[in-house]
Parts: sequence; C-alpha cells; structure tokens
Amino acid sequence: MIFALTLPALGALGMTAFNLAFWPRGRPGVAAEETVSILIPARNEQESIEACVRAALAALPAEGEVIVGDDASTDDTGEILSRIAAEDRRLRVICPPPLPAGWVGKPHNCHHLARAARGDRLVFVDADVTLQPDAISRLFDLAQRYEAGVSTVFPKQVTGTRTEAHLMPLLALTYTAWLPLPLVWASGDPRFLAANGQVLSMRSETYHRIGGFESVKAEVVDDMAFCRRAKELGERVVFADGQDLAHCRMYGSGAELWQGFTKNLYEGLGERPERLFMAIALYAIAFVLPYVLLAVGLLTGGGPLLVAGAVGVGANLLTRTLLAMWGGHHPSTILSHPFAVLGLMALAVDSARRTRSIGVSWAGRTYPRRADREAA
Repeated sequence: MIFALTLPALGALGMTAFNLAFWPRGRPGVAAEETVSILIPARNEQESIEACVRAALAALPAEGEVIVGDDASTDDTGEILSRIAAEDRRLRVICPPPLPAGWVGKPHNCHHLARAARGDRLVFVDADVTLQPDAISRLFDLAQRYEAGVSTVFPKQVTGTRTEAHLMPLLALTYTAWLPLPLVWASGDPRFLAANGQVLSMRSETYHRIGGFESVKAEVVDDMAFCRRAKELGERVVFADGQDLAHCRMYGSGAELWQGFTKNLYEGLGERPERLFMAIALYAIAFVLPYVLLAVGLLTGGGPLLVAGAVGVGANLLTRTLLAMWGGHHPSTILSHPFAVLGLMALAVDSARRTRSIGVSWAGRTYPRRADREAA
C-alpha cells in the first residue's frame, strides 16, 4: 500500500518525459503567406518595451505592422515608443480608451489592438517577450502543420533573482507533469487544454469567429479562457514549446513573482476551494511526501518507507533534471525542488486568501471577484 504513494511522482516523471519528447514545436523556414500584425498590449513596461518592440520589428515579414497599445502608462513607456516610431514607420502606437466596468485591462487592450490591426494574421505578444528573428516563420509552420486555428506558445523563461530561478521552473512543470500535451491539438475536447498568452497567433477571421477578447473581457486568466472558447467553437488549438521562438522574463523580482502568481493561481482554479485543496494535495503527495518518506525511512532503519521514499525522490530528481536540461535551469533547482513546491503551495493559499478578500490586484488596478466582474 505504501508504494501507491509513489505513483503521482512516477506519473509526473513519465508524463514530463513524454511531453518533452512530443511537445509541438514550430520549425523555421516557412514563408509568411499572410500579412502580419504583431500586437503588443503594454502598461508601464519601460524596462522591457524597447527590446520587445525592436525584436518584433526584426521578426516582422516584409508585409506587416507592429501595433502597441499603451494603456495609460505613467512611466517612460510612451516616450520610448514615440522614439522608436519616429525611426520605423512600421510601428503604430494606440491608446485604448478608459477601462469600462466589467473589463480586465489586458483583454480590453487586446480588443482595441485587434480593431486597429490591418493584417490577415494577428500575433499577440506580451510586452515582456522578445521574439526570435524567425518567430513568425515558426508560427506559420505551427498553423500549417497542425492545421491550427489558434497557436499558443510557451517561451523560454528567463530569471534574474534566486526566487525566480527556483519557482519559475514550476510553471513549466505545471504544463508537462499532468496532461499529454499533444491532446491539446489532437482532441477537440475543451477539457484537454493548456495555454500561454505570452505569444498567441491566429488569422483575423478566426479571431472574430471566436468573438475576440470581448468574449473573455472579465477574465484575468484570459489566455486559458480564450483558447477554451476557441475549442468549444470547433477551432483546433496548438500549445507549443517556444524555447526557440521567444524568451520572456515575466517578473523583475521575487516580490513581483509572488504578486503575479497570487493574481493567477486561484483564478486559474476557477475560484473553487475544492480545486485548490485537490491541487495542493496532489503536489504534496507527488513532490513533498517522497522526501518525508525517505527521511522517516532513514531514521527508522529502512524497510518499505525507505524504498518508497527513494523511488519517489528519484522520480522527482529525474523529472527536474529533464526540465533543467530542457529549460536551462540552474542545477541547484533540482535539489531545491521540495522547498520550491512548498513555496508554491503557500502562494496558492495566499492567492485564495487575497482573491476572496479583496479581489485581484495587478498593474495598478484592482478587480472584484469573478462573479462580480461577470455581473458588471
């Protein structure tokens, strides 16, 4: 019976190995057959916006445009954009109108970016993402090879602080450990879904058929909501490994990471306490309990506890080694794994506490709970 406790750890290892081998990836060398609009929602992004925009311009095919939505930035974002726009006429800057009731900031910005776009293909790119020069070619390959209505991409995640280095790999683990990722595109069932809105690509006509970002206007985790709606309407969604397509530094510090994860975690679980409990229990059994069993087994002189703990810890170490080799994570993150998971569990609890008490705070705005946003 004790060995059954190792099954989640072994399952996560097997699933991660499978996904890293068969995760869809865009190939370079495919010519753009449509005009492209790269659309970048931005709000107070002075640290990253120049690198983001210049990379987007460098990746842009001959027929295309880059549009940035400057959402009431109070830092130097606007000045930086004005300077780049004076140098390159392919860049346009728009300022979305004030945020209406019932909308979240990013969907509202993306909604107005899409309205301003002239391209046949829309590529939404977060302002902290840097595209590789062949990124658009790789996105066209994904669309053609997988007959994708929507392509969503997980870029290479760059870290700077120790907290980021140890916690950010758990985002990749969340994608790889529990769901066979090829099912995202191979099955039309919306329950088989993973998404990342840092890079999101589709034809303009597909965007409007889905209902655009207006259809998910109240969603904080808008990427999952948008892709779920796409699958519900019969569009094929491809979730791709974007290590060679783009890189992103989501947060500039450990404090920003904590704030960002608390914004998304409980929302991503649908604000459902039972889902929070199940997620914490699963992570505890798969990624923390094996170390407890191993320690207890060593202290009590061996036996089944020691063997079960060794099997579970070995599976954890192999899982994190595979992810470190794939994502370029520091080797120390392999050994710190159970402590990072405990940190993630604390983040999840704090996310629920904050969301249930004050709603969601992000980018200088506070949003009420989901039910109140949807009712607005």
